[in-house]
Amino acid sequence: MLKKLNNMKKKLNVLSLFGGMECGRIALDELGFEYCNYYYSEIDKFASKQVEINFPDIIHLGDVEKWREWNIDWSSLDLVFGGSPCQGFSFAGKMLAFDDPRSKLFFTFLDIVNHVKSCNSNMKFMLENVNMKKDYLNEITRLMGVEPLNINSNLVSAQNRNRWYWTNISDKIEQPSDRGIYLKDILEDEVDEKYYLSERMVDCLSNRPSGYKFIISDVNNKCITIRSGIHKMGTTDPYISCVKGIRRLTPSECAKLQTIPSWYKWDCSDTQKYKMLGNGWTVEVIKHIFSYL
Repeated sequence: MLKKLNNMKKKLNVLSLFGGMECGRIALDELGFEYCNYYYSEIDKFASKQVEINFPDIIHLGDVEKWREWNIDWSSLDLVFGGSPCQGFSFAGKMLAFDDPRSKLFFTFLDIVNHVKSCNSNMKFMLENVNMKKDYLNEITRLMGVEPLNINSNLVSAQNRNRWYWTNISDKIEQPSDRGIYLKDILEDEVDEKYYLSERMVDCLSNRPSGYKFIISDVNNKCITIRSGIHKMGTTDPYISCVKGIRRLTPSECAKLQTIPSWYKWDCSDTQKYKMLGNGWTVEVIKHIFSYL
């Protein structure tokens, strides 16, 4: 009877916003949660296709800005989460903050969370975003009503990925244990020639007048953050030096940096894999937070 009750408690009604490839669903599945309804909002057709392949039970809602049209029993929702677009807050961008039309979607996330709260005071939420100026951080904190957690993915993976998490799941969430994983631990032994840089490309990256230095990653250390534009091969993306020459990381190596489990199925181009992984979450960090549910 106790086991049956525990299984009943695990069934959730979930709303995932800006869901992408659904790293949140991966984390919940890895923890053994089950669902009454799992709602998913995303406008990227490639990410949506990935979700259809891996999680055919998910209910697709489309554009988050049309949320007032959604046919949802808002009072039934147990968990709402998402990572609203970060380009306006990121130090790597122009830092337009709330003036960036993408980062303004934070307010849509906030509106939805507040609406669900008004229907169900016991609902749980989680918002993820990048490291940003203190003023922006403080404003989001004020509006969300909870102090954020700062967790670097380098504790659970081979990637430096410093992120903030606002959640009411628990006020006792501790830092994950350091697993001591380094770049060399996730590299593949055999890599297709297409991932190696030509001499011309190496010279172009080395002399690009972007203000950023072309750096070869130390495989005995942590990798720099992978970004959504990693497929464009900029100077701020990770490269490694091998016997055959200098190469970029493969999509499967990037998936390991984001701790995507091997059961996750891919059916898209390398370009789309890079984009989704760069926009995605480090699954083991999300698992750690969700384990407090």
